[in-house]
Amino acid sequence: MRLPQISRDTRFTLEHAGAYVGDLITPTLRLGVTGLSRAGKTVFITALVKCLCEGGANPPFARLSGIEGLRAYLEPQPDDDVPRFQYEDHLNALQSEPPHWPQSTRRISELRLTLEWPSRGGLFEFLGLSQRLHIDIVDYPGEWLIDLALLDQSYQEWSQHALYTVQRPVFSALAKPFLEFLSTVDPEGVADEQVAIRGAELYTQFLQSARNSGTPYAGLGPGRFLLPGDLEGSPQLTFFPTKTEGGAVESESLLALLERRFASYRKNIVKPFFEAHFSRIDRQIVLVDVLSALNGGAEGLRALEDGLEGVMRAIRPRSESWLAYILGRRIDRIAFAATKADHVHRNAHRQLEDILSKSVSRAAKRAEAAGSAFQCIALAALQATTDVHKDIQGEHLFGVRGIPEAGERIGGRTFDGSRGAVVFPGDLPEDALDAFDEDRARPEHFGFVKFRPPTLERREAGAQVNAWPHIGLDKAFAFLFEDHLP
Repeated sequence: MRLPQISRDTRFTLEHAGAYVGDLITPTLRLGVTGLSRAGKTVFITALVKCLCEGGANPPFARLSGIEGLRAYLEPQPDDDVPRFQYEDHLNALQSEPPHWPQSTRRISELRLTLEWPSRGGLFEFLGLSQRLHIDIVDYPGEWLIDLALLDQSYQEWSQHALYTVQRPVFSALAKPFLEFLSTVDPEGVADEQVAIRGAELYTQFLQSARNSGTPYAGLGPGRFLLPGDLEGSPQLTFFPTKTEGGAVESESLLALLERRFASYRKNIVKPFFEAHFSRIDRQIVLVDVLSALNGGAEGLRALEDGLEGVMRAIRPRSESWLAYILGRRIDRIAFAATKADHVHRNAHRQLEDILSKSVSRAAKRAEAAGSAFQCIALAALQATTDVHKDIQGEHLFGVRGIPEAGERIGGRTFDGSRGAVVFPGDLPEDALDAFDEDRARPEHFGFVKFRPPTLERREAGAQVNAWPHIGLDKAFAFLFEDHLP
């Protein structure tokens, strides 16, 4: 049966009504992107948006190849009170001459990416409308994610965990000034503002030193101690972990003061972030610098493992907590990505994923228990190197060629940031468990360096587009969004 002829005005009205209804029923996925400092969050988002909106991904996104007529574009973000992710500025940094890495995440930001493809059948096809998917990308510091675990902890519980971490051998030298100060403090003594200020300063210095040293520090916080923003100097950031015996606390004691400050931090800083942003996340990707952890040996990897369990505790709180009750089962796909996969030969990518899988094994159990799909991926959102294979005196050596950043060193060689070099970073263990074994782990065998971004070549494909080399970006996209594609 043929549809009756309708007037141009009627059709115009139907089209606009259909467009309005289409906007109402367009599914929206909120993707949380996080990771600790220098894990590559900004580059990941920039690369994902660039490859979808402008093309040029090398290798291409196989999942999209069969969707005829698909296009991607940016739209105004829906949350007017959240800063926009400065995609254009970050892309310009990577495509400048010479290229340079964009500034890392220091605050929350957001970007709306829309995928659109022709409808096949139904009223939408009759009206000439397309199907769409909004992807709201929420970028936030990983330190803020760690803070969510504080909502389910008392000051005593947080202090116990923080002091256990601070006293680990991997942090011994960095934590010495704070621990020496702590040995002079009497928590049961009279509250002293100057003691609270000094303790917070020393604890913050320890956190900053751990971050800047390359030592694995995942799970250490509070996050706003590292990224205070306009809260710098606030009493809400003036507390530190200390030994507690439990039991009653004198109201005028230093311990009581520290407990109040901790409670204010949870109530006025962490909880509003959770309620306004994190509780609305549908999908999550956590970027992890596994190679830096390997440089710390078995102890470094165990510290990373503990930290990543803390990340998952924040994403999936234990079932009896009030936070779990509010969150429900909302985040249904979680990806952990081992970044800087281009710092090792492609033959080592499987080992890199295995080490990450071992590092997040406890976290994975939390995800699976909550009904979330879970995947580990070796990732370089912008590949800065090419693979090299050499046979030297019968030995097979696998390395990478790129331009190390100025000041990077391997052995006695210091790079000037202008010349290319071949780097043989060492062989990752075939069995991931060996990396966590104190007797078998050999961090001195690794030679990882930081590389400059590549100079992006231009190629013709109808119009000029930048070829964008990457490792695993297509896999991350497919895992996070494939179930919403035709």
